[in-house]
Amino acid sequence: MHTTGVDRAQAHRRRTALSVTTVGVLAATLNSSILLISLPAIFAGLGLDPLAPENISYLLWMLMGYLLVTAVLVVTFGRLGDQYGRARLFNLGFLIFTVASVACALVPSGGAAGAVELIVLRVVQGVGGAMVTANSTAIITDAFPPARRGFALGVNQVAGLAGSFLGLVIGGLLSEWSWRAVFWVSVPVGLWGTWMGYRTLHDSRRTATAARIDWWGNLTFGAGLVALLVAITYGLQPYGGHTIGWTSPTVLTGLIGGVVLLSAFVAIELRVTDPMVDLRLFRIRAFAAGNLVNFLSAMARGGLQFILIIWLQGIWLPLHGYDFEQTPLWAGIYMLPLTVGFLVAGPLSGALSDRFGARLFATGGLLLTALTFVGLMLVPADFSYPVFAALLALNGIGSGLLAAPNSAAIMNAVPAAQRGAASGVRATGMNAGMVLSMGGFFTLMAVGLSSRLPSSLYDGLTGLGVHPEAATAISGVPPVGTLFAAFLGDNPVRQLLQEVDPAQLQAGGGADVATLTGRTFFPHLISDAFHHGLVVAFTASVVLLLVAVVASALRGRHFVHADAVAADEHPGHVVAAIGTAGAALDVPNSPDAAAVLADATALHGAAARPGGRAG
Repeated sequence: MHTTGVDRAQAHRRRTALSVTTVGVLAATLNSSILLISLPAIFAGLGLDPLAPENISYLLWMLMGYLLVTAVLVVTFGRLGDQYGRARLFNLGFLIFTVASVACALVPSGGAAGAVELIVLRVVQGVGGAMVTANSTAIITDAFPPARRGFALGVNQVAGLAGSFLGLVIGGLLSEWSWRAVFWVSVPVGLWGTWMGYRTLHDSRRTATAARIDWWGNLTFGAGLVALLVAITYGLQPYGGHTIGWTSPTVLTGLIGGVVLLSAFVAIELRVTDPMVDLRLFRIRAFAAGNLVNFLSAMARGGLQFILIIWLQGIWLPLHGYDFEQTPLWAGIYMLPLTVGFLVAGPLSGALSDRFGARLFATGGLLLTALTFVGLMLVPADFSYPVFAALLALNGIGSGLLAAPNSAAIMNAVPAAQRGAASGVRATGMNAGMVLSMGGFFTLMAVGLSSRLPSSLYDGLTGLGVHPEAATAISGVPPVGTLFAAFLGDNPVRQLLQEVDPAQLQAGGGADVATLTGRTFFPHLISDAFHHGLVVAFTASVVLLLVAVVASALRGRHFVHADAVAADEHPGHVVAAIGTAGAALDVPNSPDAAAVLADATALHGAAARPGGRAG
């Protein structure tokens, strides 16, 4: 009876940890994407034109600010969770996130002041989201044994990616009602998560360790990553007559300074007693390979949402009878097969990886994802939706096959005392990869469009009666503005014609303005140029995914760190036989604690044993 009671208590603790952390990750990722669809309503509510040149920076920071601050802070908060308690940091993060959500919904100002207030509050919201994201994976890893960890992380990962796609639909629906509702939706979830977290999630003695804070490591890492990501953000804006701003002194300074600071971070971490990130973890092949796969796959698919939204809103939906103003909501709905595919594959692959290891599922998922990118390159701009939906579903399945097994492999490979930092490294790789991907995809799309769009615009405009001088001026506009217009559900041609003297629209019998600003002119006009840019961007994705395939295939067999096994099987107990920091076990499913500890003892100083590796 005593054993049954203990088992029930452990099962309840696991269910509670999984439910609260999963809701936290869902809320955090939902808020990373909810603005993608609702930006037009937010700018309208603030009384700002999102396409005005002076407002582009506000638009970019609303899109990227939350992701940027999350990417920068997750490693720091993961390490602080190791030192002061993961549940403590997680619960505080949920509280900050909830308060910031309320403040976003109650922004008092309008115009530029309101935009600045909203950006600052989104950054604060991102701080809370970083605390939640950094510690949720570590809390689940603490709660579940290795034999059930993949399934639990699969559920958590599914919630994370589902949130990023559900944000598109929820943002579109709520923005039709009120832009403030986009932020209110997070408040009930945040209140429940904060209450449940403080009520049920508590740190055990072994989850908090006394150590000094690595101030210089935190400073150089944060400043370096901020410099890089800010430079990428501003690199998307035109500069000096160029369609993008990569030659801007500000951008170049940020890129070079970021690299220098991150190099200093590496040097510092190799010398301090209590580093923010123990770089020796990267000597463990399973950990290093898993994080490389995580980063490369995030770079390969992080900008996918962005391109799919432009594709649907700027081309396919208008060609199929939808007004430009309706396209943001319907773009989110038509992208649902991507989420469904992930929901199907995520938990299943996580559960199976507990038994068979991560390599098969992660590598297969990467290959499937790469094939879907090739498929998307082969379909025409005006595609058949069943084919498009099938490719999206397969892409989601590929991502689902990868996410949970890869995360479980990363977390299994590290000592229990460093799970928070390891979770932060994993989340940083994913978030930084997504920001880099958005910048890279946008740049590649702009480059691809700039080679074909001007001539297509000129021919199309003059063919409908626009004066050649006006057509030349319009076709010389940087394609970045055209992409943003399509992304925001506006007719780019209508915006472009507003910049031209009405007298110049007349030539002979007069320009056919009704056709120019209709639903089909712009989609037909941009289709060829857009598809060319898409092929350029998706080719880069395929290359990144194939490199990730090689890294995943070389990760080794199912790998569990010996220190972590000892800590999981005997909480608070130190096994003297485990003397090396990198000792590890190759245990697909090892419920027998005695056998595990015997293996751990044999591994001490014997890394040549089959299945064991020294870190």
